[in-house]
Amino acid sequence: MIELQNLVAGYDRQPVTQALNGVIERGSMTAIVGANGCGKSTLLKTLAGFIPPVSGGFRWREKRPTIGWLAQRHSLEAQFPLTVQDVVSMGCWPKISLLKAYRRETRLRIAEALERVGLEDLGTATIDELSGGQFQRMLFARVLVQNAPLVMLDEPFTGVDEATCNVLMELMLDMYLSGQTVLAVLHDSERVSRHFPQTLRLDTATPHWGTERVRVA
Repeated sequence: MIELQNLVAGYDRQPVTQALNGVIERGSMTAIVGANGCGKSTLLKTLAGFIPPVSGGFRWREKRPTIGWLAQRHSLEAQFPLTVQDVVSMGCWPKISLLKAYRRETRLRIAEALERVGLEDLGTATIDELSGGQFQRMLFARVLVQNAPLVMLDEPFTGVDEATCNVLMELMLDMYLSGQTVLAVLHDSERVSRHFPQTLRLDTATPHWGTERVRVA
């Protein structure tokens, strides 16, 4: 899906990563791991198209797909008067007109996503009423309704309780098993070794692509 060609990621022409070469295959599930400051999030933002490479580059082996994106820190202001359903429905915007009411199919997709993340009773709650874990579940629901071929997640487990981590991990595995490509920045080495078939470690002398022994159920 994505071929890295001596890709160096960084900001303002200052490199953060070493030159990276390799391929992220379509339908794979890859964890980007390494110590703080080694460029994990910077690399993910580069591949998503938010920042340009410092040098080298990458190419899409096929047409660039729609990307489901989950940022490390949410950009929504918690005091903004949005409901949970409002936020989740944002994942449907590329496929619907904002000037028309949601079709029944779209409403069902939103309801199903809320149920899968355990927020089926909070659709009309405003986002300032949510705990940190509930907020992250809501953002995952927004990714779910996109059903994007490629999903990029930047530290999805940071600052949330273990029960929420387990729910979100199951959702990521469901994405992978359904054929979506999943690329995630993570710190939890136990969760990575248990669930992720592929890893890209950035904090070694030579960036290392690895294959984990994985149990997905």
